Amino acid sequence: QVQLVESGGGLVQAGGSLSLSCAASGRDFSIRAMGWYRQAPGKQRELVATCIRDGSTNYADSVKGRFTISRDNAKNTVYLQMNSLKPEDTAIYYCNLEFSIFPTVRTAWGQGTQVTVSS
Repeated sequence: QVQLVESGGGLVQAGGSLSLSCAASGRDFSIRAMGWYRQAPGKQRELVATCIRDGSTNYADSVKGRFTISRDNAKNTVYLQMNSLKPEDTAIYYCNLEFSIFPTVRTAWGQGTQVTVSS
């Protein structure tokens, strides 16, 4: 069983910054990719940023230049630094993990953390 524990988030004024972290724990698994998705009220869940094991990253156009994803492989933890936040960034942010656990590849989701940006 692989579990994800998220932390961070909260309320911030527009232009401010917040950071999120997500730690994966379990036995006998290998991380393929970790990332963040978000879901705003009435909208579908969307990709925010991902980081695969070789360190390469991918961002949604809406957050490029403002958000930074990073990973600590030794701690199985992914971080999301969010700067210059906008009201439209308000959403529940979910950590996503793609991992190998013999003989399959699976996906796990965090419990979600609320990010609210006031104007």
